[in-house]
Amino acid sequence: MEQHRSRPSNDGPRRGTPQPAHLPSQARGRSDREGRSGARAARAEPGPRLPNPRLTGLGSGLFCVVVMFLLGCLDALLFDGYMPVYGVLFLPVCVLTALWVRAGDVLTAPVVVPIAFALGLIPAAEGNGGLLGRLMGVFTGLATQAGWLYTGTLFAGVIVLVRRVQWVRRRRRRT
Repeated sequence: MEQHRSRPSNDGPRRGTPQPAHLPSQARGRSDREGRSGARAARAEPGPRLPNPRLTGLGSGLFCVVVMFLLGCLDALLFDGYMPVYGVLFLPVCVLTALWVRAGDVLTAPVVVPIAFALGLIPAAEGNGGLLGRLMGVFTGLATQAGWLYTGTLFAGVIVLVRRVQWVRRRRRRT
């Protein structure tokens, strides 16, 4: 059953509130209805846009862990647990985790990424002989693939530091 909107959308500024300075002068002087369409036209950008989600600290941790576990399963299935493939796939996950976490929780990304790397190794690591054999394979994978782990954590750390500095500067300018 389709429900129709009973209230108008809140696309533009209300009457009596100051208009943002970044809008063109034509959009600032129009009536409320015309100003909304002018503001929409000023905000429109051509071409497709990349997704830009903002995850909480917990959400980014879950994203990273789930993706790395699935990539570990995929590596074990397609490449028979070939660790360099797992390491290469780890790097974009680190970058996405650092970019998609929201500004207030940005410092959680470099903490979450190594944990996700270790948990993703569980299906990808070589290990036969039950639980202890699998655990030994995870420790061996952590030891032999430490370069990928450090590189991905460094990527996430640098991105997080840059984003944090930008966030602090914006907050200082506002006050």
